[in-house]
Amino acid sequence: MLASRTRDIALAEDALADAFERALRTWPEAGVPDSPEGWLLTVARHRQSDVLGSAARRTSDALPDDDALGTIATEVADRDPDEIPDKRLELLFACAHPAIDPAVRTPLMLQTVLGFDAGTIASAFLVAPAAMGQRLVRAKNKIRQAGIGFHVPAVAELPVRLDAVLDAVYAAYAEGWSDAEEADPRRRNLAEEAIFLGRLLVALLPQEPEALGLLALMLHAHARRAARRNPAGDYVPIADQDTSLWDVATIEEAESLLHDACALGRMGRFQLEAALQSAHSVRRTGAPVPAAAIVRLYDALLEITGSPVTALNRAVALADIEGAPAALAALDALAPDARLRDYQPYWAARAELLARCGAREQAREAYGRAIGLERDPAVRRFLQGRAASV
Repeated sequence: MLASRTRDIALAEDALADAFERALRTWPEAGVPDSPEGWLLTVARHRQSDVLGSAARRTSDALPDDDALGTIATEVADRDPDEIPDKRLELLFACAHPAIDPAVRTPLMLQTVLGFDAGTIASAFLVAPAAMGQRLVRAKNKIRQAGIGFHVPAVAELPVRLDAVLDAVYAAYAEGWSDAEEADPRRRNLAEEAIFLGRLLVALLPQEPEALGLLALMLHAHARRAARRNPAGDYVPIADQDTSLWDVATIEEAESLLHDACALGRMGRFQLEAALQSAHSVRRTGAPVPAAAIVRLYDALLEITGSPVTALNRAVALADIEGAPAALAALDALAPDARLRDYQPYWAARAELLARCGAREQAREAYGRAIGLERDPAVRRFLQGRAASV
C-alpha cells in the first residue's frame, strides 16, 4: 500500500522502518493504538511525504492526527477480503506485475514480502549475493522510474502472474524445510506458512494444474518431516528413513492433488517435481523405487527448466540404472557450470560417486568441499561420517 503511492519500493521500505522505530519508542509509554496497522501506515506515509518534500511536512516527533489515522484505518478495513484472502498473497501477486523483469519478480517477492535477505535469495538462485543485491536495486529503480503500477490484481488477472508467485512460495517452503530443527527464528514455521499459501492458491485457482502440483510437492516432502532426523538429531537420507514415520494421510492428499493436476492436461515443473516425490513415496508400501521412471521424469523436468540442479539430480539417479561410472561421467559434464561451484549437493554427490568408483582420495577432497559449504550441523556431521568411512 505504501509503494502504490510513489511506486518506490525502497522509499516504502525505509519509511516503514522509520514507522516501526517510532512505534518501538512511543507505544511502550503511550500504549498500542486501536489500529496498529493504520498507525504504522500513517506514520510511514508522513515519512514518505517528508522525503519527497511534500507541503505536508511534519516534524519527526509529530504523531498522526485522529482524522488521518481514521482515514487510513478505514482504507485498510475496506479492502475486499474476498478477492485474495491473505495480504501476503495479495502482495506477491502485486510484485508479479508483467512490466517487471521476469528474472527478478520472484527475488523481489522474497525480499519485499517475505523478508528474505539478498544472501538467502542468492543462495536459492545459485548466484553471488552481491549480484542478487544489484538485481534487486535495479528492479526497484526501474519500478520507480518507469512508474510501474503497483496494485493488487483482480482474480481474473492472477493466472498470468501465477508462475512467479508459485516460485516464491516454493522458495519460502524450501528455506523453511532446510531448517529441520527450527533452530533459526527467521525460518521457523516458514514451511507451514508456505503450505498455507499453497492451499489458498489452490482454493483461488482450482483449475491451475501447477498450483495443485506445487501443493502436492510440498505435502509429499512435508509428510517425511518426522523421519529426517533420528532420535539423536542426526540427518537421515531419504533412502534410509523409517517409512513408518511418514505421514500417510498427507501423502494420500498429495497423491490426490497430483492426480487432479494431471487430469487438467497441462504438465509443468511442479507437477513433475511432485511426481518425483511420489515415486520415492512407494517405499512405504515395500515396493522398490522405480529408478528408470525417476530418470525419465528428470529428463522431462530438464526440458522444461534447463536447471543445473535438475541435471545434477538426474546424474545421481542414473547411478541406479547404469552404475556409478556413468553417473560420474554425467556429473563431470556439469563441472564447467559456475552455478554449481559452491553448491553443496554437487560436491556431496560427486564425493559419493567417486567413492563408489574407488577414487578414495578424490572422494575425501570432494567431501571436504561439501562439508565446508554445508550450514546445517546435522548434515555436516553426516557428511563427515561419510568422509571418515572413505
